[in-house]
Amino acid sequence: MRSDGVLPVELPDAVREALLAPLVDQNCHGVRRDDLTRARFETLLSDAGTPAPPGTTHFDTPVGTAVRRWCAPVLGLAPHVPPAVYLARRAELGATEVNRRLLGAAGIATFLFDGFDRFDGLDGDLDGLDNDLEGDLGGPEVLPPAEMGQAGGADTARVVHIERAEEEVARTAVSGVSYISALAQSLAARAVRAVALKSVTAHRSGLHLDPARPSRGAVIAAATRRLACPGERLIDQVLLRHLLWTAVDVAREYGRPLQFHTGHPHYGGARQGAHAGRGGRAVHGGRADAGAFGTSDAVEGRAVPGRYGAGPAPMTGFIMAVQPVGVPVVLLHCHPFHRRAAYLAGVLPHVYVDVGAALTRSATGSAAVMAELLELAPFHKQLFGSGGHGVAETCHLGALHYRRGLAGALAARLADGEWSASDAVRVAQMIGSGNARRIYRL
Repeated sequence: MRSDGVLPVELPDAVREALLAPLVDQNCHGVRRDDLTRARFETLLSDAGTPAPPGTTHFDTPVGTAVRRWCAPVLGLAPHVPPAVYLARRAELGATEVNRRLLGAAGIATFLFDGFDRFDGLDGDLDGLDNDLEGDLGGPEVLPPAEMGQAGGADTARVVHIERAEEEVARTAVSGVSYISALAQSLAARAVRAVALKSVTAHRSGLHLDPARPSRGAVIAAATRRLACPGERLIDQVLLRHLLWTAVDVAREYGRPLQFHTGHPHYGGARQGAHAGRGGRAVHGGRADAGAFGTSDAVEGRAVPGRYGAGPAPMTGFIMAVQPVGVPVVLLHCHPFHRRAAYLAGVLPHVYVDVGAALTRSATGSAAVMAELLELAPFHKQLFGSGGHGVAETCHLGALHYRRGLAGALAARLADGEWSASDAVRVAQMIGSGNARRIYRL
């Protein structure tokens, strides 16, 4: 990333170089490669994944303001141009050029691509998602990993969703017994080609799970019931626990970390007034409604915040049960519960915390969020991830606000004499790329 005005404070040259060095983005999603209407663009900027209320705009948010300030110059505009001017320029350049500029300027060396299996045949289709969201996540309108890497001048590696593997097994298994073996085989096939496994069970049933492994008999009985309705979303507590522990076993065998969504998801879970449809899909106004990254899985109408936005605290028992196995656990999307996540990373040797998506959303408040993470979590336990999704602006801003936030936090420590310049360089290198290269074996 170029240094022009990016870093908000004066820093020693070596620290500036470390902050501006290429990053490993441990948590990103596909971005659209088609031209977007203003309504669609604003929806993709929003955590809620819904239009702004009548008479308002999602540009009047921290991330919307940041787009006008920081993304506009990358597209050849002055900072702070009106939204209409920004979107007109975006349309003039076309999605291909916009993606090339914004992803290239983000300064990413490697994207760990969430949802890689949608593009290489491992996942079949996206049954169960509503039509609009399918395009946002894995349809033909989304850049495949190779093209996203090419646009950003970066390498790509895959992260696979364990819930999608389970859904495929549920469609093909012939008995409760075969379900167990097929699930282990499916996850192993994905793990061979991935750098990490990932669960979004937080948005399926919450993280209030019994941490114990379920018995084989209980799993067979639950799987037999599941196979009677294989197209429904997985919400059965026994099968969710079995899926998590099967993923732990596979992760241990192949040396892979296990990622968990734990905080406030994008697309916001169920909308207010939603009720639970079949399989736990939130139904609003007679149609299924999409939740976080396709996990339209609010149960009994409970929506974020609440059980599904409770942060990582409810899964502490499970995390502690995994510790003897030795599988690294990476807590993603922790904001606004990042202090709890940072605390867990500080007291449990196998826990790591995501640094990134919270910074994008907090924008100019990123230095305060970064300072809190540095206060609680060991520096070798923090990893940058943009959480970018939908539009390239989110990837670009994720990297920019991470650098700006960390720069402010490092400058304060240098000014107070708490750290030396070499300390600051080492921390910037660890969080920006070194920690990810170590635990993902890049």
